[in-house]
Amino acid sequence: MPTPVYPCLWFDGKAHEAADFYCSVFPNSRLLSRNDFIAVYEINGSRMMNMNGGPEFTFNEAMSLVISCDTQEEIDYYWEKLTAGGQENKCGWLKDRYGVSWQVIPSILGPLMNNPATAPKVLYAFMQMKKFIIADLEKAANS
Repeated sequence: MPTPVYPCLWFDGKAHEAADFYCSVFPNSRLLSRNDFIAVYEINGSRMMNMNGGPEFTFNEAMSLVISCDTQEEIDYYWEKLTAGGQENKCGWLKDRYGVSWQVIPSILGPLMNNPATAPKVLYAFMQMKKFIIADLEKAANS
């Protein structure tokens, strides 16, 4: 059985608050353990760990968490929840209230970008977006 790999996010005193927030945003999520410094939890079956490490390190876009969404409703839901108190960026990227970067992407993006006939048009379309709009990507692919 392979050893599972999961991220550990470094927080300055907000590890427990962030774990509770993420568990509230994602369905099928739960807190697994908590002590003074660490919170271990699952969001949609993926294990995560938050650590209260202090102010030495902060988050940046070099590491992001990806949420693949099948519907516009899912994109809208995660975008609204995770940008509350955070910041919208281009191309489906955002920073949540803790500074963690996320990519909220439609699951059809891969097939559209792997098709040489649609990729340039879809790329141009999503470069104009902050939050992805599936209908606009499909329209660009079919133009």
